[in-house]
Amino acid sequence: MKLQQLAAEPKLEKITVDADVIVEKYGEPLDFYMYDRQDMDTFMQMASVNQEDQSAIFSVIKNLVRDEEGKLILDDKATLPVDVMVRVIEKVVERLGKLQSQTTAE
Repeated sequence: MKLQQLAAEPKLEKITVDADVIVEKYGEPLDFYMYDRQDMDTFMQMASVNQEDQSAIFSVIKNLVRDEEGKLILDDKATLPVDVMVRVIEKVVERLGKLQSQTTAE
């Protein structure tokens, strides 16, 4: 197989936060998008983030969470309620973990 067969432009993937406590509080699941492929810098940033450093975690997450058009949702002025942010972080880490395990399994 030629390497260029694996190269592709990242595509937006819908991620749903559907934890019972979120649906109960907000009345429905919450959707956001992130690209199905991330660059190595993003993986390295997530891998090296100290789990106690909330600022560093937010710095990485805010560059991944997007709307359906691919625009960033979070910035230094806009943030999410803590309960939602915790669930979004869980979903992003889960998705990045799946991407990493797909890569290492191959």
